[in-house]
Amino acid sequence: MGTRVISVGLIVIMGLAGTLLICNSEKKTAGSSHGHGHAHGEGEVCGGHEDQGPNGGKLLREHDFELEVAIVEHGGPPHFRVYPRNAQKPVDTKQVHVTIELERLNEKTSVHNFQAGSDFLFSADPVEEPRSFFVKASARWRGKDYEWEYSQYQGRLTVKPELALTIGLETTVAGPGTIRSRLELPCEIAFDADRVSHVVPRVAGLAVESLKSLGDSVKKGDVLAIIDSRDLGEARSKYLVALEREKLAQYNFDRAQQLWEKQTIPEKEFITAQNTLVQERIERTAAARKLMTMGLTDHDIVSLDKGEYGPLTHLKIKAPFDGTVVKKHLAPGEWVKEDAEIFVVADLSTVWAEVIVYPRDLSSVYAGQKAFVNANGSKLEGQGTVSFVEPVLGEESRTARARVVIPNPEGKWVPGLFAQVALVLRETPAAVTIVPEALQDYRNKPVVFVYYDDRFEARPVELGQADANLIEVRKGLDPGERYATRNSFILKAELGKAGISHQH
Repeated sequence: MGTRVISVGLIVIMGLAGTLLICNSEKKTAGSSHGHGHAHGEGEVCGGHEDQGPNGGKLLREHDFELEVAIVEHGGPPHFRVYPRNAQKPVDTKQVHVTIELERLNEKTSVHNFQAGSDFLFSADPVEEPRSFFVKASARWRGKDYEWEYSQYQGRLTVKPELALTIGLETTVAGPGTIRSRLELPCEIAFDADRVSHVVPRVAGLAVESLKSLGDSVKKGDVLAIIDSRDLGEARSKYLVALEREKLAQYNFDRAQQLWEKQTIPEKEFITAQNTLVQERIERTAAARKLMTMGLTDHDIVSLDKGEYGPLTHLKIKAPFDGTVVKKHLAPGEWVKEDAEIFVVADLSTVWAEVIVYPRDLSSVYAGQKAFVNANGSKLEGQGTVSFVEPVLGEESRTARARVVIPNPEGKWVPGLFAQVALVLRETPAAVTIVPEALQDYRNKPVVFVYYDDRFEARPVELGQADANLIEVRKGLDPGERYATRNSFILKAELGKAGISHQH
């Protein structure tokens, strides 16, 4: 808003320089050898209508011979009409051959040939918008050739780069795009439920240390807290006892097997040693499984086997995956139950947009559909796909919910944020598109200000389909042409102030 206010204020700067910008920016041509001054392009823009003929057209003279060139519309596209005269009297149109060549701002040229009418000649092809061009007119009458050059500029301004920078004027290149028909619905950003872990200690105990705080980033296996648990100490002790008993049973079995193979002990004694080893292994396995239900991992149990452990009663609460601590309910010295939620860790690399779908829109929402999400009151935008649509309506809300998965690598999407989602119903490719802020209304026509060599010209355009980001241009603008985008309204305002001085 501040930029717009500043820019509007700076229109005054353009107003002070407006006439100079308009009158000294266009193509200069060599003066006509006929001494009538029609070759000075800028004079035609700023110089009034002293060369206007009785039919409202431009007069081109050499001695007594003259052409009056007019552009007329009679319920159809505009065409050239040329009225030939000699000594101010009409000339037989069938005896005159006329050609007009137009050169436009983009250096494209078009040649108009003429057919004879009753008292004027008319162009076979219409005169395309805008009616802003450099003109080369030639005629042949009674074996003599005539040539004129003049300019007819409309809706054209010159803005030097330093002035364009000052007023915040920006340009971009027209090109192909995709017009998306959309359905807009409200939504709320939520955690990806598949990437959220509610961490519980699994054993009751006293919180010894809390190593992570709310908002901390964690890696899988990072220690979040340490719980001192008597139950865990007893379970570890039972496991260590079972481990030693298994080692003893293994020793007795190995010895009995050697003696039995040498036939120094009866088979019954060997089988007894074997059964004892199996029973001790079962006991150790049961003790290990008990530890795993308390939150220990295979790695932790292997550490016990190797004697690499600290206090038997200490349980390390670890992060289940890479993520962020989004909730914390633990403080050192606090007694916690085995099912208490002490941490919530969320992977925020993706989030969900929970979309409210009204019954009338259910047929338009489906899994795999492209979606664009915009946070209310901010410029935050994201893109994702619909992953799920509820098959039933809520009993109270009488609406369904759809889920859009949004990549969130930078963590800008915060759960709880209200937003709008635009679901893509249809995608239509367009050869030429512009951004909405570039479109202006000039002389009751939609125009885009094309840009060539510091010059801007209001180019009437024929529009097609549109969405929130792009507008299709069906006619009037070619791919690759540069046009004004941001603050293009300043150009329109300047043309409005200069009024008729911009036209011929």
